[in-house]
Amino acid sequence: MKVFLTGATGFVGKVMLHRLRQDGHVVRCLVRSGSEKKLPVEKNVEVRLGDATDPATLEGAMEGCDAVIHLVGIIREFPARGITFEKLHVEATRNMVNAAKGQGIKRYIQMSANGVRPDARADYHKTKWRAEEAVRQSGLNWTIFRPSLIFGPEDEFINELASIIRKTPIVPVFGDGSYRLAPVAVEDVAECFCQALRKEETLGQTYAICGPQDYSYDELLDEIGQALDKKSVRKLHQPLCLIKPVVALMENFSAFPITTTQLTMLLEGNVCDAEEMKKVHEVFEYTPKELPGGIRAYLR
Repeated sequence: MKVFLTGATGFVGKVMLHRLRQDGHVVRCLVRSGSEKKLPVEKNVEVRLGDATDPATLEGAMEGCDAVIHLVGIIREFPARGITFEKLHVEATRNMVNAAKGQGIKRYIQMSANGVRPDARADYHKTKWRAEEAVRQSGLNWTIFRPSLIFGPEDEFINELASIIRKTPIVPVFGDGSYRLAPVAVEDVAECFCQALRKEETLGQTYAICGPQDYSYDELLDEIGQALDKKSVRKLHQPLCLIKPVVALMENFSAFPITTTQLTMLLEGNVCDAEEMKKVHEVFEYTPKELPGGIRAYLR
């Protein structure tokens, strides 16, 4: 199969590309000009210069392909630079869907996010939902995946927390640290995407994917500390009434580590219920990677 892949130079995209090639697929990667050097020069990897937010660059780009995997997304906006959730989630997805339909592609797999819903508090989730709606209404043979927090060697979240734990004697925690997360390994996400390409029962389905265990934020910090061979992680819980105004004031500075949207999603938690994961494991054949061993392999 020839697969058209977006986001191939990103954290998830690199693993997805490798996994697709393992299955013998030819992968045509859409990359912006200047980023093509980030791709491996290997057999069965094709490069197509373009941008999912620019429909003109998608004209003819998918011809000859059998399926599309769309991974492009952002976790933080920079409106002054034209980087917004609306543009990168909604508009880019509509462009991809229209290009796929116009070029005769039937199979389409979309990366979304756990927690997506139309009445979400965070714009990230709202725009991801609207992107899903564009896919659902496309008439394509679609599948949508909603991963929880994804961990792996090049992730931002776990690596950033590890950096803080290494450098500071006390780790600041927003609120009481009880909000729960169920991190999923990037390899497991890629595995599900690749299996979906050959499983007809995944057509028209949406799957939430979480790791095999969930952790409170405090527990997650302790797990990272253990992976770094720390005896303990000292925490300073900061009242949200003090933190939220600071985040709102500072979030427009790119060096500031968190935005109001990210804080909102963090406090909501990011877990899957038992029925969601039962649905996943009834269809996809894989052994979920556990967080402790997974992060120890790349944090040490």
